[in-house]
Amino acid sequence: MYSTQDFRNGLKILYEGEPFVIVEFQHVKPGKGNAFVRTKIKHLLTGRVLDPTFKSGDKVGKPDMEEKQMQYLYKDGEHFAFMDNATYEQSLVGADALGDSAKWLQEKLYLYGSVLERKIHWCYSAQFRGDED
Repeated sequence: MYSTQDFRNGLKILYEGEPFVIVEFQHVKPGKGNAFVRTKIKHLLTGRVLDPTFKSGDKVGKPDMEEKQMQYLYKDGEHFAFMDNATYEQSLVGADALGDSAKWLQEKLYLYGSVLERKIHWCYSAQFRGDED
């Protein structure tokens, strides 16, 4: 479980039983009343964007996702081919999972992919994961 204090951009959460990623968040402490967190979250499977507000201290679930290091191989029409470095299994990823970052892909580039229900839904570079070089 994650508390609202754990929120950060890119954090994957369960909201109403569905997997989302936090796109934006803002902690708000008004002069009167309790603190709260405004968020913009994106559904990992459908791409739908919501703007829920959480009370300070609310808890949300952690989706059952796995992160894998992947290597970009080639583009096949509207899909991008990646290889799992551990199993050498290849997967096709839709352009919607990569967003604007698809235009920066180069062959043999290593990325991390979030795997949910045996499909890659989100890819990002190691620099956005927080790894040290």
